[in-house]
Amino acid sequence: MNLQHIRNKNFKNENVQQIKTNMKMKNVIITSFILALVLSSCADKSQAPAPPPPVLPVAAITSENTTTDNEYPASIQGTVDVEIRPQVSGNLDRVLVDEGAYVSKGQTLFKINERPFREQLNNALASLHAAEAALINAQLEVDKLTPLVQNKVVSDYQLKTAKASQKIAAANIEQAKAMVASAKINLGYTNVTAPVSGYIGRLPKKQGSLVSATDIEPLTTLSDVHEVFAYFSLGETDFINFKSQYAGNSIGDKIKKLPPVSLILADNNAYPQKGKIDMVDGQFDKNTGAITLRATFPNANGTLRSGNTGRIRLGLQHDDAILVPQSATIEMQDKVFVFTVSKDNKVTKMPITVVGKSGTNYLIKEGVKSGDQIVLSGIDKLQEGQVIQPEKASTKVAQITNKK
Repeated sequence: MNLQHIRNKNFKNENVQQIKTNMKMKNVIITSFILALVLSSCADKSQAPAPPPPVLPVAAITSENTTTDNEYPASIQGTVDVEIRPQVSGNLDRVLVDEGAYVSKGQTLFKINERPFREQLNNALASLHAAEAALINAQLEVDKLTPLVQNKVVSDYQLKTAKASQKIAAANIEQAKAMVASAKINLGYTNVTAPVSGYIGRLPKKQGSLVSATDIEPLTTLSDVHEVFAYFSLGETDFINFKSQYAGNSIGDKIKKLPPVSLILADNNAYPQKGKIDMVDGQFDKNTGAITLRATFPNANGTLRSGNTGRIRLGLQHDDAILVPQSATIEMQDKVFVFTVSKDNKVTKMPITVVGKSGTNYLIKEGVKSGDQIVLSGIDKLQEGQVIQPEKASTKVAQITNKK
């Protein structure tokens, strides 16, 4: 019985060993199958065809004559901007205009109390009358003494004294007349009138205020804006280019040949009337390194007022200029780039130097040259060195670049 037990035990051990061996073989088979699947998947992926290069419009850059529009900040002033100030002191009796009103030359704007000045005039007139009476008395004395001296009744000294008194009386009359004229002027200053036609500004002084010629603040300002001056500045380089564009031996000759300029208002709309540059400052500003120019614009409707701001749009002619459509450029970190295309259809991101605009095109100074191929659109997804399939679009580019 013990022998049988031993045989059963050995049989069980053999079965367990066989089961373990079978399980190991199954694991090896499963692992091999998985590896085969992975390798097969990788092989499929490595054998997948690469996507085709993108088809993008490409065109050659050409040079042509064009005009660029450069804009310069401008400040607008009336042809006459004058402060209205009192020339005599007194109480402001009446304010005869309203803020923003249009007034004509010579129209009364303010009335200062005239009573003290009228009394000064009356006093000056009285002094004049007294001086005239004194002259009459002096003349009578001379007339009386003249025959007496001739007949040697009185001494010649008395006649000379009488004539001296006559001259003093005549001088007193002239002095009195000057005082009368001065009093009349001061009386006239009580009517404050408009020196030019134009628009009234703010009115800080109200009726009843005490005003004086020494006041820091004026009664108001008056602007004649039937024409306006737009002042703008050019840097030294821009001014040199500006002068080289037009013929003439002097700045005055060049100004006569300048084309009209446009004024761009604060709302980015162009003022309907064209202006004319008619003044160039005599020297550069030492602090800014710029020189001031003035353009005159008609303003019959009073649309523009003193203090307006805007931009002067100045056109400059360029010969054999390199033009690139703005839509073919991309801006990154304050730099402008285009994608050029090589002979093997690889693209290169090329920085360019923009010196102006002509319509929807950039005027290029450096970075590309005539004959270079550039990508026109779809550049936002391009990478450096990427291969593309060019689509010729020279006709389309010519239409874009010819827009002014």
